[in-house]
Amino acid sequence: MKAFTYERPASAAEAAAAAVRIPGAKFIAGGTNLLDLMKLQIETPTHLVDVNSIGFDRIEPTDQGGLRIGALVRNTDLAADPRIRRDYGVLSRAIVSGASGQLRNKATTAGNLLQRTRCPYFYDTDMACNKRTPGSGCAAIGGLNANHAILGASEACIATHPSDMAVAMRALDASVETVAPSGASRSIPIADLHCLPGNTPHVETVLEPGELITAVTLPKPRGGLQLYRKVRERASYAFATVSVALIAKIEEGRLTVDRLAFGGLAHKPWRVEQAEHAVAGAVADSIADVVLSGARPTEQNSYKLPLVRRTLAATLEHARAGASR
Repeated sequence: MKAFTYERPASAAEAAAAAVRIPGAKFIAGGTNLLDLMKLQIETPTHLVDVNSIGFDRIEPTDQGGLRIGALVRNTDLAADPRIRRDYGVLSRAIVSGASGQLRNKATTAGNLLQRTRCPYFYDTDMACNKRTPGSGCAAIGGLNANHAILGASEACIATHPSDMAVAMRALDASVETVAPSGASRSIPIADLHCLPGNTPHVETVLEPGELITAVTLPKPRGGLQLYRKVRERASYAFATVSVALIAKIEEGRLTVDRLAFGGLAHKPWRVEQAEHAVAGAVADSIADVVLSGARPTEQNSYKLPLVRRTLAATLEHARAGASR
C-alpha cells in the first residue's frame, strides 16, 4: 500500500471540496472495497477523505411518501429497518444475499452502489484491463470469462457489476442524491448512474470529479410481491452468476410482472421495461426473450442464456405460490 494523506471533514460540502483540492483524492466510508484495492495497488489514492463524520446515516420519510436513505446507512441497518422489510422487501432480500454479516455491518449504501467489478483480470495487475489501465486491452475477452457479461458489453470490456443492492434499487426506481464541490446538488435516476463500458470502461458512473453521494431516495411503496433470487457458484459469500429482482402483482386473479431487474448479466443492473409491459403475465420464456434480446455471450458464458430463463421461471413460480396462499 502506498503512502497517502488523510482528513475527516465535518460536512458534505467540505468533503466534496477536499476531493478536488488534492489530485488523486478518494472518498472513504466503510472501505470494504477500496482498502482491498489499495492493498493490491489497483487504487492508489494520494489522499483519503473520510466521510464517516458528516451525517447521512439515517433513513427518513419523504414528502412524496417514500424513504430517503442516507449514503452512510450501513447495509445491515438498511436491510433490518422495519419500513424497508415491510414496503421494499426486494431491497432487504437483495442486501442479505450479498457478502457476509461482518462486511454488511461496515459497508454503506453509497459504497455498495459504487463498488468496482470483481473481474479477476481487473484484480490481477499483471494482466491487461482497460478498466484498470485504459488502452491496455481486455484479457477477459479470449480468456476465462464464464462469469462475465452477456448484455451491454463492448470490445473493450465484458465485466459485470457486482452489487445486489443496485439491482433491487433499479427495480424500485430509486434516485441518487449528490452534492458537487461547487455546492450544487442534483438527483440522478439510478437507471442513469452506472455507465455501460463502450470505449471507456474506466468511466463507471456519471458522477463528476468530487461529486459525493449523500442519499438514495425510494419512491412511495409499490406493494405487490417482492422477491430477489440469486444464483451463485457457492451458497454464500459469492457474487451473482444471475440474479432476479421481481415485483409482481395479482390483477383479476392473474400474476403480472410490475418491475423486473437482473444482476450478473451486464456492466450495470439490467432492466428492460418492455419485458414488464409488453408481455406482462406471459410465460417466463416470453419475458426472457425480451430481456435477452441483443445478448452476445461468449463460448464460456453462453450457459447464462438458459440460466436466465430458469431463474426467472423459478422466481415467477415462487411468486405464484406466494400469491395463492
